[in-house]
Amino acid sequence: MNPHELTSLHFLHVFSAIALVATTFYACAGAPETRKRVLMWSGIASLVVALTGIRMWQGIYGFAGGWAIVKLFCWLGLSAFGGLAYRRRAQASLWLILTLLLTAAALLMIYVRPF
Repeated sequence: MNPHELTSLHFLHVFSAIALVATTFYACAGAPETRKRVLMWSGIASLVVALTGIRMWQGIYGFAGGWAIVKLFCWLGLSAFGGLAYRRRAQASLWLILTLLLTAAALLMIYVRPF
């Protein structure tokens, strides 16, 4: 993997991860009329996070490392919370807390790589 591809993938990955968390937060606070547009952007951001993350995992680590499996589970959870926030408005604080916890777990996995 050349450095330009790695830099581009990293930028897209981080930007999309921020957008995914932001759409989850907006889903918890936004009006119900915004559901279609917010979930569309959440899905696009989720797809870009998955594609860039898997390509970087393959290019840099050769699919080695159990920490990436934990990141995949965090990604699945973050992808689901936007839709759940619109369906279950009364539990918005739960979705926000879980979003922060999964984001922290994903960041911890990439910087510490415990396994």
